[in-house]
Amino acid sequence: MTKTFDPLETRSADQRAADLARDLPALIARAQTTAGMGQTLAGVDASAITTIESLASLPVLRKSALVAAQASAAPFGGFAALKTAEFDHIFQSPGPIYEPGRATADWWRLGRFLAASGIGRGDIVQNCFSYHLVPAGMMFENGARAVGAAVLPAGTGQTELQVRAARDIGTTAYAGTPDFLKIILDKADEMGERLSITKAVVGGGALFPSLRQFYADRGITCRQCYATADLGNVAYETDAMEGMIIGDGVVVEIVRPGTGDPVPHGEVGEVVVTTLNADYPLVRFATGDLSAIMPGLSPCGRTNLRIKGWMGRADQTTKIKGMFVRPEQVADFVSHHDEVARARVIATREGEKDVMTVRIETRASNPALYETTLMNTLKLRGKVELVPPGTLPNDGKVIEDLRSYE
Repeated sequence: MTKTFDPLETRSADQRAADLARDLPALIARAQTTAGMGQTLAGVDASAITTIESLASLPVLRKSALVAAQASAAPFGGFAALKTAEFDHIFQSPGPIYEPGRATADWWRLGRFLAASGIGRGDIVQNCFSYHLVPAGMMFENGARAVGAAVLPAGTGQTELQVRAARDIGTTAYAGTPDFLKIILDKADEMGERLSITKAVVGGGALFPSLRQFYADRGITCRQCYATADLGNVAYETDAMEGMIIGDGVVVEIVRPGTGDPVPHGEVGEVVVTTLNADYPLVRFATGDLSAIMPGLSPCGRTNLRIKGWMGRADQTTKIKGMFVRPEQVADFVSHHDEVARARVIATREGEKDVMTVRIETRASNPALYETTLMNTLKLRGKVELVPPGTLPNDGKVIEDLRSYE
């Protein structure tokens, strides 16, 4: 096992449960003091929220609600527990949406990811995440400082200068998007320079297996994390290379898209995160991303749950016959029929017309049983196909658009 960041990573299941029973009520109570979460959590008994299962009784906070709140109560929509000037950083991400930040130790919890990637004292991290308005650059700088590494705040672009700096300074580690390191390495080859980078920590985009292998062939170990500007680090890879370890400091649920209802472990659903951050206490924040909880524990020795990583987007809203069909409408339909396990809306074209087909997992044999409910919930007529339970793919999709736009 690579060196752990702190003892929290290897806690026993009993200790994790005890710590959560202590930390969750305090987090809920803290969130209730903010105008934003306080309204969402009005009437909730914070002392009763002691387990991940009890979290499911609380409403989900969607990013659209956060954006709307910021429009009327800038900059943080009333969701921060500190005054604006009490934060060390204020960021503006595309949208625009504002996020706070602090310079305190490992505030975004990326230190565990860097430690798991073998980065620590003696390393020099060339941080190629943007430092302009968005938080990514400061997030990784904060993580590098937490493990004692030096930082070159390189930012994006200027590949020739990036190569010269890496050569002159003796950069040993890269932080940035997955593909920008290749651009730097290609430029180094063009310039006839050999760099000393042997470690890479990446995020903000897909790390394709072929690109990871390219780095491995160059003697560079590349690991990825799953982090967001609102939440900080959520999960990260380790040397076990079996999914991603959920970070200590967050509670992750996987819910059925369009709802706040947890799905069984192994089933793909939307990632919902509660961050145990007293400065910015977001409770059941829906990321819009799809993933699944993996069974068992990681061979690396860390004991938290694992997710499979990023598996697509949960917001599958699709326009069919001029009408939007949303995941929550599909969930509403399923909730009306106890015998229905899952349903999937499929959009296709026949001639020049949209066609909606709804595949329903059920042991029933009469499609007419569902036509009225479908019309009431989806507001459209479509074909109904009944399939046995377990037939639909376990990919988190409840709406699938098969129409060609080329």
